Amino acid sequence: MSAELNADFSRLAIVHTAAMEWQASPSPSVWRKRLELVGGAESGRVTSVVRYDPNSAFPSHPHPDGEEILVLEGVFSDVHGDYPAGTYLLNPEGFSHGPFSEHGCILFVKLRQYPGAGRTQLVIHTSKCAWQPRDTPGVTAIALYAEAGHPEVMRLVRLAPGASVADHGHPGGEEVFVLAGGIEDEHGAYQAGSWVRYPAGSRHALHSENGCTLYLKTGHLAG
Repeated sequence: MSAELNADFSRLAIVHTAAMEWQASPSPSVWRKRLELVGGAESGRVTSVVRYDPNSAFPSHPHPDGEEILVLEGVFSDVHGDYPAGTYLLNPEGFSHGPFSEHGCILFVKLRQYPGAGRTQLVIHTSKCAWQPRDTPGVTAIALYAEAGHPEVMRLVRLAPGASVADHGHPGGEEVFVLAGGIEDEHGAYQAGSWVRYPAGSRHALHSENGCTLYLKTGHLAG
């Protein structure tokens, strides 16, 4: 039986992680909830929510095709530093580290999704960033990643209570992970912990009755 999960990028994928049980990882004190997996169970392209128990560690390892991390809770660490909740990291091709967490943490993690040389390594403490207004009233954002020569764009987006985003298209697809609050569109309602992947060419309109904070990734599913 294949271990692949939501591997057809031409289809809408919706996962509500709050309803999922934590599953074991290769480390006995690190747990995960997988949202998508393409390829080998421990070597493929994967998007997950990952939990480190206190005093957890992974042996040092490389990251072929890069790694992206958003620290949701606690403090994540490696030899390069400590990263509290709200820290965004993009580690490009060729990066290696031995991650650990002294007090425990929860992460949103994407592996093997950033191939190619020349990407910028990023550490962004989003809690210290100013939210910038967008064209739509009640919508603000923090830019995370956009780089010439690479298709994906990542940002944090906040909708004020009652804010809506009119019907719009995503030629290169879109991923949404709800960090706080809730949002809804034609396909359903999504609370904190929900992950939605919209295929290239899809359209939708959004509304948040009580406000929300989202991680958004666009442009990476074309072709």
